Amino acid sequence: MDLLKIKDPAFLKDMTIPEMEELAAEIRKFLIESTSVTGGHIGPNLGVVELTIALHHAFTSPSDKFIWDVGHQSYVHKILTGRADKFDTLRQQGGLDGFPKRKESPHDVFETGHSSTSLSAAAGMAIARDIKNEHFHVVPIIGDGALTGGMALEALNHIGDMGKEVIVILNDNNMSIAPNVGAMHNMLGKLRTSGKFKRAKKDLEAAMKKIPTAGDKIAGFAERVKDSVKYLLVQGTFFEEMGYTYLGPVNGHDYQDLITNLEFAKKVKGPTLIHVVTTKGKGYAPAETDKRGTWHGTGPYKMETGAFIKPVTTAPAWSEVISDRISELARMDDRIVAITPAMPVGSKLEKFAKEFPDRFFDVGIAEQHAVTLSAGIAAEGLKPFLAIYSTFLQRGYDQVVHDVCRQNLNVMIGIDRAGLVGGDGETHQGIFDISFLRSIPNIVIAMPKDESEARELIQTAYEFEGPFALRYPRGNALGVDVSGPVEALPIGKFEVLMEPIDGAILTFGTTIPMALQAAMHLRKQGLRVGVINARFIKPLDETLLHELFAKKVPILTVEEALLAGGFGSAVLEFAEEHGYTDSVTGRLGLPDEFISHGSVEVILEEYGLSVSGIEMKMKEMLTHFGKLKANLL
Repeated sequence: MDLLKIKDPAFLKDMTIPEMEELAAEIRKFLIESTSVTGGHIGPNLGVVELTIALHHAFTSPSDKFIWDVGHQSYVHKILTGRADKFDTLRQQGGLDGFPKRKESPHDVFETGHSSTSLSAAAGMAIARDIKNEHFHVVPIIGDGALTGGMALEALNHIGDMGKEVIVILNDNNMSIAPNVGAMHNMLGKLRTSGKFKRAKKDLEAAMKKIPTAGDKIAGFAERVKDSVKYLLVQGTFFEEMGYTYLGPVNGHDYQDLITNLEFAKKVKGPTLIHVVTTKGKGYAPAETDKRGTWHGTGPYKMETGAFIKPVTTAPAWSEVISDRISELARMDDRIVAITPAMPVGSKLEKFAKEFPDRFFDVGIAEQHAVTLSAGIAAEGLKPFLAIYSTFLQRGYDQVVHDVCRQNLNVMIGIDRAGLVGGDGETHQGIFDISFLRSIPNIVIAMPKDESEARELIQTAYEFEGPFALRYPRGNALGVDVSGPVEALPIGKFEVLMEPIDGAILTFGTTIPMALQAAMHLRKQGLRVGVINARFIKPLDETLLHELFAKKVPILTVEEALLAGGFGSAVLEFAEEHGYTDSVTGRLGLPDEFISHGSVEVILEEYGLSVSGIEMKMKEMLTHFGKLKANLL
């Protein structure tokens, strides 16, 4: 079959199982070939090929609603709904999104990107369906890793209590991004190895019928025995006690098993949970044998060998720079504890975990718990380091406010992937954290310009009494020498990189190199613009700001983050508060919108966050300032 010619999944209704097996092989080949060029979430998608085909065979999309939790595994769905011809643009600016996207297709009925949201959305759709007296199936597909998220359990409980007809597909591949952890994971492991639930239940009920029930004492004893045996032998009762009809475990790569259970679930009254066991990376050896989560999402790779194609660089990843320094501190101070919500690989904490197993905690996909766990550890006098992606810190916002900052606890928050992240797009861009953290009392927010300063800021956070958030970007650092001594920096102290005479650029982190370059270009034109490393986003260096505003020179703030509520806003607030109403202050940053997927460099250029953009903006400000001065004279 020519996958590029597929326009609608309806053709699957008439397919035989041998034909579906051929289609699965073609889809796997297509996925491996296309993602080897573009990169993407190859592991999750290879694992759900048969499941996705079976779903489209048994149900009718888009009238029946498929909700792909997280969305990492939606590529096969996209192929079957007519988007194979766009896969050469996957995760590129203006191209196919790596996650479900409502504007892309009517078959994408709900957008996802973060985990554990599908069941809540499914509950809402089922409620709306019944209020409107409509008739369609609501089918959330959620992974075993996502089921550890508190939101998923809240929705699981609500659906079971309401008794709404929702068919939950539990895609159990024993992995999320990294190997799963926790009691829920252990319970599902028992379920995988316990044999067919229905057979066990049938045998159990037959055995129970033989227990005599004459007399109250014997009857009560029989019921207690029945309950005990039931919980010992049939672990699926966890879901049944919550109000679900549990089906499984089902072989997620066997069409007969899948289709039989899907068709049965369509006839069941009330909520159903189908426990489908799949193999992540199925059909491609490097991905199928991956035990670390390396093949969850990748950049381009050599299809024949599985070797990743990476730019040549000798600089370590930012995450590695941070985690290595935390490990150094942990060797000197046994109060140091590291926590991560399911990101030990991405946050480069595997070495810490190996060296300090009793002081490392991967809590799984449970960001709120991770933040308050850190607060609890800090409350007892230890010094926790919480490594969390910017986009996932959003999920623990109340805990940062209520549990960490309100109590002024010594929690070091390592905000990984701060700034633009590229291909993952809207749901993963780390551009909101400055805006949502800056308004919280007690917290310090900082971002380093290079590895050496990162180590100094970690030392600062270590010595600081209170919450300290250290932002650092995705990708590799600059490769500077880090062999020198490490000293803490004065809280709130900026660094003058180029002396501002005619104008000043205030920036931090990833945008410092472009600001320096722009300033050099301007100096060649006789415009003596300086560059300030505003490494402390909160608190501001008020002494230096007073000096700059007193000079009455144009001040331009530059940030790879949202302008709304960002660093530039803080500088404007300072100017207003101190009466600098006649200042010429400009801001460059990201607008009040969700930033789509694409190359970081292209996105930065589009929004004027570039050498030429900074140079142009500063020249405009200098021209305006010159006119103001002339008018005053």
